[in-house]
Amino acid sequence: MDKNRPDSGISDKIRQQFNQSPYPKAPLDFWDKNNSRTLYIHNLITSYYLRHQKVIETEGKVILDAGCGSGYKSLLLAEANPSAKIVGIDISEESVQLAQQRLHYHGFKNTEFYALPIENLPELGLEFDYINADEVLYLLPNPLEGLRAMQSVLKPEGIIRANLHSSRQRVHYYRAQELFKMMGLMDGNPQQREIEIVRETMSALKDEMLLKQTTWKPPFKTDDERILMNYLFQGDKGYTIPEMFAALRAANLELISMVQWWQWDLMDLFKEPDDLPIFLGLSLPEATIEERLHLFELLHPIHRLLDFWCGHPHQAQSFMPVSEWALSDWQNARVHLHPQLKTSELKEDVLNCVTQLKPLDMSQHLPFPDQFIFLDSTVAVCLLPLWQKPQSFESLLERWQQLRGVDPVTLKPTTTEETFDSLVKALTRLESLACVLVERQG
Repeated sequence: MDKNRPDSGISDKIRQQFNQSPYPKAPLDFWDKNNSRTLYIHNLITSYYLRHQKVIETEGKVILDAGCGSGYKSLLLAEANPSAKIVGIDISEESVQLAQQRLHYHGFKNTEFYALPIENLPELGLEFDYINADEVLYLLPNPLEGLRAMQSVLKPEGIIRANLHSSRQRVHYYRAQELFKMMGLMDGNPQQREIEIVRETMSALKDEMLLKQTTWKPPFKTDDERILMNYLFQGDKGYTIPEMFAALRAANLELISMVQWWQWDLMDLFKEPDDLPIFLGLSLPEATIEERLHLFELLHPIHRLLDFWCGHPHQAQSFMPVSEWALSDWQNARVHLHPQLKTSELKEDVLNCVTQLKPLDMSQHLPFPDQFIFLDSTVAVCLLPLWQKPQSFESLLERWQQLRGVDPVTLKPTTTEETFDSLVKALTRLESLACVLVERQG
């Protein structure tokens, strides 16, 4: 994990780069507060449920945005976690000032921001329920020091979201960075002159040249920030899945989940997951999580970030996946709708589908652009009480039976078993993406 650059002043270069160009450059008044995908990821409820199969209240929680930059992610954290305290740190003094201004501008007052390196986190004298270290670790001279510092200030059940650049996915950008280092463009703090030299160089290459084919995208022609964050990014380094796990073990942390876990499913890479070559069919069921993620990365390195949630080892209570629950488990279950799905738009779509007797397409409302979920209109309207408060599974089942007392094809009364199976199937699919959160009571 120790991929130190020979330049001992790299941290100063990074600080200078972000003092000059705080990231992101979003205007102070910009706020896409209806972006369900980003709010879903930044909501503590999501990762906590994945680890404990329980729902947590965000009120009173203390959340750290480590490497807060200009504060846009801090704003997401504040919006996604009502009544939580937001603390932000960054090595860039200019960025910290902008972050504080941004949150105050949008009405969030329970905030604190400090110009401080992640490695010095213990100096704050605070412990955190959640730490967001997004797009930060790969810039540190030694990411392991950052992980250890965060681990030291994490509460026992706390969760860290962090990520590393993938060396396999970004291999072409690292070649480009090496090229522009040879040209002397990264000797100091890259500015407009260096940006224009990058543009001139890439434009001068033939279109079929591999570096141009794999890295040069239309936005780079006008977007200075993208050039800085890819071709001239001071301190940028890449890592692999085995290196990520090695760092977690060295920092005494354990993986909870990849942040976009639904996009890391190894079985999705095969044409016929149920009919694999004999070697894979025998070995994959026995593979560890690390081995499965490593195989995915080798076969299909599409992810720029190795984006993960982690926490202290042995803090999660063991639980049975919902897909394996028996009848008695469901009878004692309590069902929540994820807060980021409690939108008036989704509720209106449910009502429209019911009145028009058509299935509900939830795809446009989900924080997963590549997932498609269609619900029977009766099942959809059965979930409406979840907008007010969590419901027992039994109450949802009773509502379903009232709404569909007869089979629409045979006109015969529906059996309790048929009703149960339909509702369980719908809830299990939604729970697999943590859209509904299902807790066993007692």
